[in-house]
This record gives sequence, C-alpha cells and structure tokens, in this order.
Amino acid sequence: MTRTRVGIVGAGPAGLMLSHLLSLNGIDSVVVDHRSRREIENTVRAGILEADSARLLVDSGVSDRVLHDGHPHEGIDLRFGGESHRVDFRALVGEPVWLYPQTDVFVDLANARERDHGDVRFGVSDTSVDVTGPAIRFVDADGHRQEVRCDLLVGADGSRSICRAEVPEALRRHSSREYPFAWFGIITEAPRSAPELVYAHSPRGFALISQRTETHQRMYFQCSPDADPARWSDDRIWEELQARVAGPDGFVLKEGPITEKTVLRFRSFVAEPLRHGSLLLAGDAAHTVPPTGAKGLNLALADVRVLSELVERALLKKDSDALDGYGPRALDRVWKAQHFSYWMTTMLHALPGASAFDVQRQLGELRSVVGSEAGSRFLAEGYTGSWGQSRGSRPR
Repeated sequence: MTRTRVGIVGAGPAGLMLSHLLSLNGIDSVVVDHRSRREIENTVRAGILEADSARLLVDSGVSDRVLHDGHPHEGIDLRFGGESHRVDFRALVGEPVWLYPQTDVFVDLANARERDHGDVRFGVSDTSVDVTGPAIRFVDADGHRQEVRCDLLVGADGSRSICRAEVPEALRRHSSREYPFAWFGIITEAPRSAPELVYAHSPRGFALISQRTETHQRMYFQCSPDADPARWSDDRIWEELQARVAGPDGFVLKEGPITEKTVLRFRSFVAEPLRHGSLLLAGDAAHTVPPTGAKGLNLALADVRVLSELVERALLKKDSDALDGYGPRALDRVWKAQHFSYWMTTMLHALPGASAFDVQRQLGELRSVVGSEAGSRFLAEGYTGSWGQSRGSRPR
C-alpha cells in the first residue's frame, strides 16, 4: 500500500503534466497506466501545439526540445476551388502554432518525471478505483497487487475511461455527436509538399496535408468510417490525394512509399460534471473533439494547468471550495474548442446528402473567411487558442 496526495489514472500527456506541475508545488502523486512506456511512445498521434502549450513545456521545466526540434507554423492554407489561401496567424493574432508530435510531448514528460524521481507505474493491469476511499487498486508490472490511497483521484485515462464511469449515472450529463465520415491517414517517406498545413475542400471530400519530419509526412483524406486500409493500394491513395488538391495553380503532392495506413474515426464528446467528490476528470476522459481543429492535446494540457492550480489551493492552502471552480473554468474552454472543431469540420468536409446549395454555401463560407480580416482572425484565434485561457490559468 502506498500513500500519496493525488492518485492519477493515465500516464499520457495530461496525467504526466499534472503530476509534474503538482511536484513543482511540493505535492506528491502516483501515476498508473496499463500501457508500457514503449507502447505509448510507439503510438503515432497528431502534433500541433498551441503557443501556450509549447510555453508550458518550456516554462515549467519539462523540456525546451520543442524549441529546437519543433517547427513553428505561422499560418495554414485553406485550399478550395483549386487555389490556396493563406491565413496568417502571426499577422492576425501574434502567435504561431508548433508542429511537434504528441509522441515527443509524452517522451519529454516521461523523461522529466524520471529525472525528478516521480512515481509513474507503467504496464499495470486489473486497475480499479474507489472514489470514496479514494484509492487506486491494480496489479503492477511484476505481478504484485498494489493499492494507492490518496486525497484526490484524477481520471486522465483516455476516452475509454474507467474513472468516468464512477460518476453516478443519475448525475452524468454526457453530450456527444457522431460524425458520418472518418479520415484515412497515411505516413509517407517523402519531402514536404508545403511549408505549412494545407486544409483542402474539394468535390471529392476533405484532405489535410500535414508534416512530421523533413523526410516523413502525414496526410489524410475523408473516407467512410468503414473503409478498409488493406483495400487501398499506394497508387489508389496517391490518385485520391492528388485529385483532392488539384487545381489551376498546379499544386502537386510529393509522393513516396507509404509506410502506414490507418482509418481514424472521430466524434465530439463532453462529460459533465468534471468533478464528483474527490474524483476529477481531465483530458480525453472528460472530452474528445474531431481532429480538424487540432484541439485534443491542447485541451488536455489546458485542463491540467487549471487543475494543478486548484489542487494546490485545496491541499496546501486548505481552500475547501477551490475545486468547485475546476469544471466551470475547464468547460468554458472545452465548449469553445468544441464549437471551433465542429465549425472547421462542417465547413471543410463533404457532408452526406449535401445538395448543390449546401456545397455552394460551404464555398461562400470559405470565401468569407479568407476574404475578411474578421473572418480570418476568428479562425486564427480558434486555431491558436488565443481566445482561450480562463483567467489565472496561464503558466507562471
């Protein structure tokens, strides 16, 4: 049996960042995860960081690697009608975003917790939680039964959260939207096709041209949720991607061998309340968003930035009401991000059953965004998260 102040289920970026921020204020924690560290490191995830997220990594002492290995992007291209239109974040809101894979964020955080002798236990099994104790019970990687007793329990255990289920059904308010399409994602060994991300609207459906490194690129195109990657040859994939970005300006993707094919389903989801007694939810355990707006990882980091401050007030300053503010502050940002992600998704994707009117309305909306400083600023504020932090939640 281990005694700690905060027990955290989930050693992804949300759980590890919370543990790190708490340790800066002298609050000990134990983090557990059923995945091994290697398994998490080898899970490829998206990697767009808002400037505040990048600053949090650097200013809190996790790592400054994002400044050296990450790539600042000062805008994106919206491509429609066969032409690209740049939205300049730096000019509009004074902030870039950073291309920095979530895998690297995890590695930085895991290294920082190891460096600071944090108690993180990977590869556990048979995990259960007791919200009345509160406690976490599990079998560790060596096969020994363990119990972690704590003052507060945080569920940062992803979209299939076991902690979320501990909120009594009568108190749960779950809001969700399923989307009738998915993304077919590839990784290709090829040079970059564009210096920054390209979001393409086309009669054949949406496409996103992204990057990973100088030699490996990430690209997506809209597909059916039931699409089978095994039925798509490399030639067929490239034909589809090229068709979705083709236009009179002659833009062509740089092709190469495809090393990975996946189909990514997505939906919008928000769980309320985010607090039930000693239990608090953060990250994907509390909410998920479509990837179109690049908000998922940034929302998780924003959650724990707020939560760490309030846990400090509750545990160290004996402010019994502090944690009541977590839900309202976190959800204010979450619902803004849900709106932005939904807006980007419905503006750019081919919608099932869309009429000619619907398609022309989408094109009119896109022209309104790129043709108006106010429209472009709205997109820039949402994408960079500069509408974003609740008062007092910025890193110190």
